[in-house]
Amino acid sequence: MPNTIPSHADAARDDIEPDSRAFYRHVMQALRAHDLPFLVGGAFAFAHYTGIRRNTKDLDLFILRRDWERVEHVVRATGYRPELTYPHWLAKVHCGDAFVDLIFNSGNGVSPVEESWFATAPEIELLGVPVRLTPPEETLWTKAFIMERERYDGADVAHLMQSCAETLDWPRLRQLFGENWRVLLSHLVLFGFVYPGERDRLPVWLIDELSEQLRREARHAERGTPLCAGTLLSREQYLPDVGGGYTDGRSTRRSTMGPEDVAAWTEAIEARPAGTAVQTDPAGQAVG
Repeated sequence: MPNTIPSHADAARDDIEPDSRAFYRHVMQALRAHDLPFLVGGAFAFAHYTGIRRNTKDLDLFILRRDWERVEHVVRATGYRPELTYPHWLAKVHCGDAFVDLIFNSGNGVSPVEESWFATAPEIELLGVPVRLTPPEETLWTKAFIMERERYDGADVAHLMQSCAETLDWPRLRQLFGENWRVLLSHLVLFGFVYPGERDRLPVWLIDELSEQLRREARHAERGTPLCAGTLLSREQYLPDVGGGYTDGRSTRRSTMGPEDVAAWTEAIEARPAGTAVQTDPAGQAVG
């Protein structure tokens, strides 16, 4: 049987409207009834792992991209309006002003949802529905790349490390970052700054491995083809580099985005309302 979600992360709290609560429950029940796997992420998963509660205006469900067409059919038959908002990472289910985000990648195309996510996902009960959460490793991984001017998720990463240091699968986390290991190392360094009295909670072997790799590459560094991987951290702030002759990191093997995805994601910057933060979704990057 799934564990009961801790009270500090209880989704039935007062900041969720009753109609939205019923809508969320109905969507999750419909997906379960049709054997469509999903993981609950966002504010609910973060609260479960860290105890930090936040007001939330939507529900983040992570699905496999290959399941989108079936999910679309199910939610439409249930009476809701599905929308493939950004084909490379995000869809939505609408019910009046309420919506559910269906996430199958990150906005930068770095972290597609895979079956391995489900293998280690903890089980809880949310709104009376048995569900599984995005694992803490994948939650940390996707947040680590969010470094927009208007939103930086470094504090979330630090809080996840602080809350889960002893239970995180650090080898798997290292594997998830792959060639983007510098991003992981940067957060490990910042953790030691934020929590100087808890530096011993981080794996020394990992810090040693990444630090040695940094030193080794620095010793043998050579000028290469102009490449800006900063677009994997911010879809907006490194556009001058791309326009100035640097290759966009999203057009390399580091990302699953195609040229049309990059173009649409860039155009969405101008489409967002004035004063709106670039990023509004904890899955990675923005939703317009």
